[in-house]
Amino acid sequence: MSSESPSDPPLLRVEDLYKRYGDEEVLNGVSFDMDAQDVQVLVGPSGSGKSTLLRCVNRLTEFEGGRIALDGTPTDEMDENDLRRQVGMVFQDFNLFAHLTAKRNVMLGLRRVRGHSKEEAEARALEELEQVGLGDQADSYPAELSGGQQQRVGIARALAMDPKLMLFDEPTSALDPELIGEVLGVMRDLADQGMTMLCVTHEMGFARQVATDIMFLEGGHLVEHGPPEQLFENPRHERTAQFLDRLTSLHGGDHG
Repeated sequence: MSSESPSDPPLLRVEDLYKRYGDEEVLNGVSFDMDAQDVQVLVGPSGSGKSTLLRCVNRLTEFEGGRIALDGTPTDEMDENDLRRQVGMVFQDFNLFAHLTAKRNVMLGLRRVRGHSKEEAEARALEELEQVGLGDQADSYPAELSGGQQQRVGIARALAMDPKLMLFDEPTSALDPELIGEVLGVMRDLADQGMTMLCVTHEMGFARQVATDIMFLEGGHLVEHGPPEQLFENPRHERTAQFLDRLTSLHGGDHG
């Protein structure tokens, strides 16, 4: 948890967030704070608004009501490139450019958004690929990599921007079971290094071990949130207990 003084704003504040698609209300008054070094895991049934919430945080999706602030500054007042530098995102379907090597995929944002020289970008890309265990695959194309390796390139690409906050949108859901552990292992290492992370995941072993808080979202409402031991052992809502019991039976094994 953060050692910041009480007067400091939280790193991320989401206040009374509303988002609708047509007549469907996807987020309905969601509020929570995150301090630096928090790891918050967001769970909920399909269609509960989890991915939409992440996309609202980094403004890939605009919201209708409420407020999101990063370090006290409303995100809708920030330059979009500046926000992208400060909030990294890892997608479930990797989102790599097939025609670029792993190294070039990581270099792209450094060149275009951060304005690094080719030499600076290349050095930083190699450093980040090394950190996720892919230093020897820098010149491989996505099609030559396993799903787990592609996802680790995606993590390296986000880390290269030096974000204050990392968003993970079901980063292991597209992976074969034997590849899940390598991605969760990188995420565990990041948490150990103090990275602030907001993760949508069904991996309950990871959530129990790494999360500072778990948030249960259903029907666009934040039903309950608290530390893992509270939600797993003594949830306030019966619906939370039912959902977590079901998730644990399906995804309770620790792949890492």
